[in-house]
Amino acid sequence: MKKAPTPTGVRLSRDEFGVPHIEADDLEGAYWGMGYCHALDRPIQMCLTRLLGQGRVSECLDASAESLEIDTFFRRMNWSGNTENEISKLTTQAQSLYAAYCRGVNARFEIARPWEFRLLRYKPDPWTIADTLLLMRTTGYVSLAQSQGEIEHLFVEMVKGGVTDDQLESLFPGRLSPFDRPTIETIELGGARQVPDTVKWGISDRRFISSNNWAVSPSRSVSGNALMANDPHLEINRLPCIWVEQVIELPDDTVVTANMPGLPGIVVGRNDNVSIGATYAFVDAVDSWIEDCRDGCFRREDGWVEFRERTETIKVKGGDPVDVVFYENDHGVLDGDPNKAGKYLTTRWAPAEGGASSLNATIGLWSARSVAEVMETVRDFEIAFSWVMADTDGHIGFQMSGLVPVRNAGATGFTPMPGWDPSYDWQGWMPSAQLPNSYDPPEGYIVTANNDLNHLGESNPINMSMGDFRARQIASMIEAGPCDEDRFNSIFASVHSMQAEEMMKILSPLLGDSPTHRELAAWNHGYSTDSRGAVVFEAFYEQLIMELFATEEVGAEVVQHLIESSGTFVDFYAVFDDVLRAETSPWLGSRTRDGVWAAALHKTSPPDGVWGDHNRVTLTNMLIGGRLPGFLGFDVGPVALPGGRATPHQGQVYSSAGRPTSFAPSLRVVADMGEPGLKSVLVGGPSDRRFSRWYKSDIKRWTQGQLKHLRRQADPAVSAN
Repeated sequence: MKKAPTPTGVRLSRDEFGVPHIEADDLEGAYWGMGYCHALDRPIQMCLTRLLGQGRVSECLDASAESLEIDTFFRRMNWSGNTENEISKLTTQAQSLYAAYCRGVNARFEIARPWEFRLLRYKPDPWTIADTLLLMRTTGYVSLAQSQGEIEHLFVEMVKGGVTDDQLESLFPGRLSPFDRPTIETIELGGARQVPDTVKWGISDRRFISSNNWAVSPSRSVSGNALMANDPHLEINRLPCIWVEQVIELPDDTVVTANMPGLPGIVVGRNDNVSIGATYAFVDAVDSWIEDCRDGCFRREDGWVEFRERTETIKVKGGDPVDVVFYENDHGVLDGDPNKAGKYLTTRWAPAEGGASSLNATIGLWSARSVAEVMETVRDFEIAFSWVMADTDGHIGFQMSGLVPVRNAGATGFTPMPGWDPSYDWQGWMPSAQLPNSYDPPEGYIVTANNDLNHLGESNPINMSMGDFRARQIASMIEAGPCDEDRFNSIFASVHSMQAEEMMKILSPLLGDSPTHRELAAWNHGYSTDSRGAVVFEAFYEQLIMELFATEEVGAEVVQHLIESSGTFVDFYAVFDDVLRAETSPWLGSRTRDGVWAAALHKTSPPDGVWGDHNRVTLTNMLIGGRLPGFLGFDVGPVALPGGRATPHQGQVYSSAGRPTSFAPSLRVVADMGEPGLKSVLVGGPSDRRFSRWYKSDIKRWTQGQLKHLRRQADPAVSAN
């Protein structure tokens, strides 16, 4: 294989796990090496992610109607826009390092192109800093901030579907401000729907991406050192894994990191002094406004203002180009045509046009030598993360990041606001110093699991979070005794559900002596792959949701769709659980809670198989997955997933956009700050090249819960080229 000329002071090799080691005399050399190794190991992942973000799938890969729909979505978001202005905000050091990264990527692109791209007659464009900025925006929204926008859009559809004010308040207590029901009912919803047009509300014609991280103080560790752990829960049924591991060996430091191809630097990992883990924070940085439109204009107080028109030309491989017009104002992109009189939504995500602050902060992490320094640095990230840290001096910390808008005092950010009233415009950004944080808490540990952490700050950036069951379970296991790698591995593997345990307290008195009831009575609230009780409970849980929420206003089809083909009951199950468990609720009508639960129990089928038979995924190649015979080895599985929605080892499988998806641990890392390096495992392997020995080299370790040790090499023997 032809090798690229390596810059002076840069040496590339692999360890026994296939993980690239980049030995460099300085940071510029390290960034060149990270770029070269990303392009060497993950060229398909890098280029596909870029094409998606650019809205160019129809042009370069596939001329299908589905690809055109995908391209239209990404063109609507316009994450390729305003890049020059943001790049100008990068520090001199950041511009130099990201330019070095691009040179490394392009050095590899110039000498090798994946055979899959040759078959598709696609030649990657040179990588630029704008591409890294694009990926920063794309990964921060898709499957992360997107979930907030979807639940807010779902709320509008519920209003239009006839769900009553009392029912809405019971689901979303304290969040319904401002709430102008007659106006919301007149909103015309366009193509960006949570529920497809084919699914209807009741009998009327109106239509309706989690993680754990924690750190413990020396007083709670076996070794007497501070410890940190992280296991991001993302979609795992695609190969390669979203993460790629790299070890950067500098003259005075060693950095072990799991980052993303196209996004170099320290995301999850450690240097010699401090370790870092991240989860999504569920900060509300997505808002919608109601725009009163006519003649291509929107109403502003007593006047009318023209929308800005943006025409995007989507090239189609082998076909005619398609022009798509988007209408924009300072509230975002309109979901409709303002030339047709009516009320439509505009939606804006706070970090959509940013990114420079996050890229600068990433550079700043290289010089951080303590928890306090990391906290100061990461709070400048525009994307909403909950960061935990541990350092060699025994300190631990938590810091939330995110660009959070300051809103009208009467607005929660959950309901759509009147676009014609300037007082509901965003009024700047919440000071990062007010975001939730904690330094050396007295209990000696910190846990985040996408739960509500507003109590740790001076502000309330979260208005919709996941339940706290995973966080509580992890905390209880930390408190059970001194922590070490073995205890952390047991936390990673825990499939006990406090959610199920609490719900069974209500259900148990209703159980009889049938096989189904006996299975539930004997269940230990665990989601191991051999559990029969988990199968029965999940069947009951689905029936309970249907029994309570499939009202005449909503309809069974809609609820079934939300269960089977959306992330609504995955991301925000705790919101619905509060109503399911309530003894009094507008959703009950004339029924009693026990009556609803008994009816759901009666409809629950006897156990059929074990949890691993139902909860399984096939890990498919991201470009050709499922289209070639299994014996060729592009796909792996099916793999049985332990865990459920509320267990530390999350294992959720459902459909989204017509294809199977999942939530499960994509990566696990453990750092003992008294030892060198990092223990880790990811689902997949270092390479996205099917015929590389490193394509799926970590899968066995991942399924067996084993970690490998990544650290500085004394005598590297395997060339990374």
